[in-house]
Amino acid sequence: MFSRPLAAGLTVLLCAVLAGCQSSRSLEKADDTAYEILEGKQEEALGRTEPFFIETPAETLRRRLIEAQGLQVSGDASIGTDALEPPEHWPEDDLLLRRPPDENAGQAPLDDLIELSLIEALQVAAANNRSFQSQKENVFLTALDLDLERQQFRNTYRGMLEGLVGTDQSTHTTGVEGTAEAGLDRRLESGAQLSTRIGIDVARLLSSPRASSTGLFFDASATIPLLRGAGRHIVTEPLTQAERNIIYALWSFERFKSTFAIDVAGDYFGLLRTMDAVRNAQANLDRQVENRRRSEALYREERLTIIDLDQARQSELSARERLIAAENNVARAMDSFKMLLGIPPDSRITLEPGELEQVSEIVRERLGETETPDPGEDPEDLMPDERNGGPFEMEERRAVELAFDHRLDLRTEHGRVFDAQRRVIVAANGLLPQLNLTGDAAFGERRSIATATAADGHLRPGDGAYSAGLQLELPLERTAERNLYRESYIRLESSTRDVQDLEDRIKLSLRDQLRSLQEERENYRIQELAVRVAERRVESARILLELGRPGFRMRDLLEAEEALLSAQNAFTGAMISYRLAELELQSDLGVLQVDEEGLYHEYEFTENEEQ
Repeated sequence: MFSRPLAAGLTVLLCAVLAGCQSSRSLEKADDTAYEILEGKQEEALGRTEPFFIETPAETLRRRLIEAQGLQVSGDASIGTDALEPPEHWPEDDLLLRRPPDENAGQAPLDDLIELSLIEALQVAAANNRSFQSQKENVFLTALDLDLERQQFRNTYRGMLEGLVGTDQSTHTTGVEGTAEAGLDRRLESGAQLSTRIGIDVARLLSSPRASSTGLFFDASATIPLLRGAGRHIVTEPLTQAERNIIYALWSFERFKSTFAIDVAGDYFGLLRTMDAVRNAQANLDRQVENRRRSEALYREERLTIIDLDQARQSELSARERLIAAENNVARAMDSFKMLLGIPPDSRITLEPGELEQVSEIVRERLGETETPDPGEDPEDLMPDERNGGPFEMEERRAVELAFDHRLDLRTEHGRVFDAQRRVIVAANGLLPQLNLTGDAAFGERRSIATATAADGHLRPGDGAYSAGLQLELPLERTAERNLYRESYIRLESSTRDVQDLEDRIKLSLRDQLRSLQEERENYRIQELAVRVAERRVESARILLELGRPGFRMRDLLEAEEALLSAQNAFTGAMISYRLAELELQSDLGVLQVDEEGLYHEYEFTENEEQ
């Protein structure tokens, strides 16, 4: 009846209004909402709150290293998203313009070799590791999902403006008509759906007669489920699950931070071990050079044979080979460690001197120092006392009790059992008949070009149309619902098995960790004694060589030197292994807390707590 819209001016006006409705604060609003949710849920899930942001700083350590040390990159994305060239139609309210300030401002330049302590390494990893960032973003997205579910039970406002120029061919009239309306929708937690709308119509003829008319209208409707889909526990189930999902996400992130900190500490300690092996290899090479020179002097004095001299020369060559291999091992381990930190492998960093001594002090404080054995002491008397263990060498039952109280992943699995139980209830509700109570109300008058000559309309509730009724849908076809109901029981069984599986795996892991911790403690004390015995053996061999004792050969000194090198490396490995085993056990117990900067805080036993 009407021609297509011709009013370009009204179209432009409509587009301008719609563009104005697009908030320039949409990104900020999303962030504010998600962070507010996370703050509240942190207190609920963890009993504490801590800063949580997903925006990367304006200048990460990776970026500073690339720029300061002139490292190779393949493109702008290697620097960061803010270095990308924005394509056409890029939004003006750019999130990248709101990055946090540079936390590294004022720090020392990075053009030279930089040293990282363990604390600094943990902080760098938390700020630069890509998996760490992805885990944080997953938590943030879960908070946005919760906000979307909450939106289902908020007032939803809508508005529309419409303009039209048209011709009524039956009356040969041309006119303009416009409509402005606003509406409100609300879903209640009981399941009731409410919808209201109020608006105004304006119609004006452009042909003769140039009449105009205004209309007002209002309508409302309500639908209330009485059987299927009724009840707060059914209607709000998606919201309930979303609320629980954010708790699970926070627990999962806490668990990830703990295991990630152990990974960083493990690689850091491994690097300390390989770097110490280089120092030992260098000291061994220095001793072998000295042995070769001494052998040459003794050979000239005819106090050693050519065989002894060649053995000394061969040991020196082997020592050089070991040093080269040890240095390459450090380089490979360092590259791997940089990847874990999230910085380029060609950046120039090293570990802070003295960190190995700090590890040694902690282990000695925990285990004490083994007494040096006498030369004639019975080897059986040199065995470490199994009763003198560290603070975490607890009874298995106590360890399991701590883990069951603190392991957040176990809490999650128990929570998923309750989730599965609720899904059974919801699935059972889906088998019921659909019975709805409905109501509608409408009053007022609409206007268009065809009624532009009519009098203005008015809102008269007394002249409105009202209706109420019941809608019944019999459950004649419920195949999908029936299968979903059966599936819900299967998933409940699966959830309980997941709890049982994780519970058994926790026990298995703790039993192994406790055995490993005891083994590492025993090995540490044995290797501590082995180093002292090896040092005394080398010293004795050198004295005997200098004295020219009959029957003593250069081979005896070289074997003593070899034993000393092996004992030194083994002792460092045992010390680091015990320290790392302590941290791994705390992580398995769920008592190792890691803050927002990636720093771990070890568990402290109370005075009355069973050791």
